[in-house]
Amino acid sequence: MKIAVTGLNATDNPGPGVPVIRSLYYSKDFAGEIIGLIYDALEPGIYMDNITKRNYLIPYPSSGLQNLYERLVYIQQQEKIDVIIPTLDSELFGFVKLEDKLKKLGIKMFLPTFEQLNIRAKDKLFDFCKGNEINVPKNILVSSLIDLMKIPEEFEYPVVVKGIFYDAYIVNNFEEAKTAFLKISSKWGLPIIIQEFLKGDEFNVVALGDGSGQTVGAVAMRKLYITEKGKGWAGVTIFDNNLIEISKKVIEKIKWRSGMELEFIKSSETGQYYLLEINPRFPAWVYLAPNAGQNLPYALLQLALGNNVEKFDNYKVGTIFVRSSWDLITDISTLEKISTQGEI
Repeated sequence: MKIAVTGLNATDNPGPGVPVIRSLYYSKDFAGEIIGLIYDALEPGIYMDNITKRNYLIPYPSSGLQNLYERLVYIQQQEKIDVIIPTLDSELFGFVKLEDKLKKLGIKMFLPTFEQLNIRAKDKLFDFCKGNEINVPKNILVSSLIDLMKIPEEFEYPVVVKGIFYDAYIVNNFEEAKTAFLKISSKWGLPIIIQEFLKGDEFNVVALGDGSGQTVGAVAMRKLYITEKGKGWAGVTIFDNNLIEISKKVIEKIKWRSGMELEFIKSSETGQYYLLEINPRFPAWVYLAPNAGQNLPYALLQLALGNNVEKFDNYKVGTIFVRSSWDLITDISTLEKISTQGEI
């Protein structure tokens, strides 16, 4: 069996690809080969020992679906891939659109639908939460600097300026908001989300939905160390029934079909959890889940193959992850081969 995984960019803002692969290897029942689908010749996952057997460059999502499909046809001719696990937000719409065509090539996936992706989108999340009685910070959408000037009417500084796909900045005044607006809009487009800033501790839940509204598993963790980009660099599994139940409620209402990450903040003023984001894929810290007793990536693989999967009932509290940096040494011929031939 051959499984292809994207998102091998294990940098200071790591993709989930390498942790997903490590999770698959963690299962004693897994005996397949991992094929890396990469966007850049310098993605660190390429150079790690015992991660992928082979790697293939694929075109960026902005290159269009036809280019991606033609590249995948070529890769399939070489490899006979059984399952692809996309792990990046920006590529999911493309893979969903190609799902039927790839199925005809013999490639299976376990992805959310267009409707599900749209419901949980950052610009739609507020309405979804309000409609389902889930606490959520107040937010507005802005599409111009004129809109941005209305922030004092809606909020008090500081506020959070967020991109439609990625990036978020806490700003304390209009000048900082303007800088963040221009930076994010030039990279990710409009609209931009202005969100109420809440003080409190950050919590995340990694979960897997089976597409019928049932939760296969869910693991909650509290961030112990947060980078300047807001990424959790260390965390510990905790159990709070409120967190798990909110996550199950989201999966039930959307009938979520795939892995996901739910980001929460526990308000220091009210003591209540507020849902900040729903990310439509496994997070970069997903390797914590199998080590705590719920191998969600391996369960997703089984669902993609059409196999029955038993629900996880519990997990080990107090399991900690600490992310680290590690220099990978290789010869320049490796980089040259990937850059010129598109595969290695």
